[in-house]
Amino acid sequence: MHRLPIFSPEIVPEEASVEALAEEHAPRELMQVGDLAHEAGKTVRAIHLYEELGLLTPAARSKGRYRLYGPESLSRIRWIGKLQEMGFSLSDIQTIVREWARAGSATGAMKRMRDVYARKLEETRAQRRRLDALEHELESSLQYLDTCDVCDPQRLITACNCCDLHDKETDVPELVLGYRAH
Repeated sequence: MHRLPIFSPEIVPEEASVEALAEEHAPRELMQVGDLAHEAGKTVRAIHLYEELGLLTPAARSKGRYRLYGPESLSRIRWIGKLQEMGFSLSDIQTIVREWARAGSATGAMKRMRDVYARKLEETRAQRRRLDALEHELESSLQYLDTCDVCDPQRLITACNCCDLHDKETDVPELVLGYRAH
């Protein structure tokens, strides 16, 4: 890894003085974009895209104008990744970041984030209920179809509309009924 200590004279701050940056990051190290990408499990292109979209800002630049990132950038990238796992697009995340910045007060910003997360939690729970129902339907279908392997191999597929092997009281799962529909 090519980590540079923040106290290196090669570091040129992006928007702050070296002294202010050194105070903010104290004994921490800054990383070049490749090291940050490696640590985050992302590509360099993804890191640059996050910058282009205003989701990530380098802490400083080296004398050679290489982007340098602090440990908070790694947290930010992981946060972006978690939001993407939750189903947010990068455009959605841009909106979240803009709304956060416009909130003005910490209380307002936290309320907005809470609202976003509460909505996503309800969507997740609804999706989970749908997946649970699908799981049950798949299990029922497999259980029903498990009896089909004892059927006479010479039996024609058109004869599958009624079966002597299944209990007449058993409901045929919809995933099986769909095969029978013409």
